[in-house]
Amino acid sequence: MQAVSAGLLAGFVGFASSFAVVLQGLVAVGASPAQAASGLMALSVAMGLAGIVLSLRLRLPISVAWSTPGAALLAATAAPAGGFAEAVGAFLVCGALLTLAGLWKPLGRAVAAIPAPLANAMLAGILFTLCLAPVRAVAEQPVAGLGIVLAWAVMARINRLLAVPAAVLVAVAVIATVAPLPMAGWMPQAAFVLPAFSVAALTGIALPLFIVTMASQNIPGLAVLSANGYRPEAGPLFTTTGLFSLVGAPFGGHAVNLAAITAALCAGEGAGPDPARRWVAAVVAGAVYVVFGLLAGAVTAFVASAPPVLIQAVAGLALLGPFGGAMLGAVYAPQGREAALVCFVVTASGVAFLGIGGAFWGLLAGGAMMMLARWRA
Repeated sequence: MQAVSAGLLAGFVGFASSFAVVLQGLVAVGASPAQAASGLMALSVAMGLAGIVLSLRLRLPISVAWSTPGAALLAATAAPAGGFAEAVGAFLVCGALLTLAGLWKPLGRAVAAIPAPLANAMLAGILFTLCLAPVRAVAEQPVAGLGIVLAWAVMARINRLLAVPAAVLVAVAVIATVAPLPMAGWMPQAAFVLPAFSVAALTGIALPLFIVTMASQNIPGLAVLSANGYRPEAGPLFTTTGLFSLVGAPFGGHAVNLAAITAALCAGEGAGPDPARRWVAAVVAGAVYVVFGLLAGAVTAFVASAPPVLIQAVAGLALLGPFGGAMLGAVYAPQGREAALVCFVVTASGVAFLGIGGAFWGLLAGGAMMMLARWRA
């Protein structure tokens, strides 16, 4: 029973704490409301089924989630010139790279070899502008914005895991009173998008999406499992989540990967005293994700009827923790701090050169600074 309750909590927290980021990211790269609903459904079902399959097969609490840092990357990226079709093409390439990272160990090692300060600085730069949204919400809609922020702040003092879901509930209550709710389009429909490919989308979306997913989700996810006494082989986990990413990509899903926060809920002592039975929690969490996926149409219709700044505020609150962790990781060590700051500033600027977004150029600029510092030394 303890494992079941832990799985229910993990599924609820995993979805409620970051679905707004996912929708914001998909819309930013050109998705229509119907395509965003399809993407949310594809991600929820893919990560739910992937978690169930891996947990049942390995009898380990393998939690799978969508790439929240990846969604934040999309939210900070301009729509490709070719529209959402090019974004979907980038999702497919990212899924292929995630799969290849599991099958071909040198690729996984290459990602792990990216200096941690640079990887963290790039992630912090992606998240920075999104984390400003709660401030804008309070300025533009003081009563609603302040209510959402206060709900988050108060609940964070009581139970940090439930802080963002509390903000979501307040936002739902506010939106329900001020916005007309559409009655059509509540049932999700899988919207297949014929992918298109461009150099700009591959370098500006696919490559950064792969890097942040590996560095900020898959590798920490393995660390959480290891900290709780589980040491599965990484290759099959990366391959499985990569394949599910490939399946979800044509329907608008950007990437699924190993979970970190919800992994701690399913793999820790809160999921039961017997470590050999905690896999049940991950299976239950996966089932919860699938159910939420079937409600994706309703969630998207509700969000579409809301003032955008309120949804952005919830997303920003959900990303404050990851932003703080990324900034700390970027500047903690004196060595490479200057290069990390260059990477952060270029990424956070949001500028695009040659149609390629700031995340790519930030990593490139930071890497060049780090190489220059080593050469001078």
